[in-house]
Amino acid sequence: MRQMSVRSRKTLLTAVALTAGLSLAAVTPALAGSAASHTTRAAAVSSAQGDPRNVTQHVADFYGAYVDSVWATDDPSAAASAKALRAFYLSAGAQKKVAAYEKKEHADGILFAQNVPVKWKVTSAGSGAGHATSRVTLTWSDGPHAQVSTIDVRSDLKTLKITDLRPVG
Repeated sequence: MRQMSVRSRKTLLTAVALTAGLSLAAVTPALAGSAASHTTRAAAVSSAQGDPRNVTQHVADFYGAYVDSVWATDDPSAAASAKALRAFYLSAGAQKKVAAYEKKEHADGILFAQNVPVKWKVTSAGSGAGHATSRVTLTWSDGPHAQVSTIDVRSDLKTLKITDLRPVG
């Protein structure tokens, strides 16, 4: 059997290492699962804008920040952040109603659930008599058969404070 030269062995080892590295790079996102999808989703949103005078935008800002806070279970400041968001965005009456719901149902009174949605969307559902209603759609999983729930959020048009939250049947 013929001996392979040192140079040929180095070339072969380099080729094997390069092939392994490229294979790993191609497979890693699939193996990473949800971690890779968070990065993909973050990269998909290239811009965002808002208007602090718009009541629907105000509700969307609240739900976006609130979901982020309750999602971040490993962040020690998350609970304080969620509490501060409630104090800022909800009227005193709405805060009391949410607290009563939570005490009775042992579930989050903003999301009307014990877990955290993976997506949210807010649309205007009309206004009148000094109030506006926003429809919040919460999506609880990914995929074609994801569970969805909706909440009607009533806000005062003058203060933009959320005055009532009701799950939609």
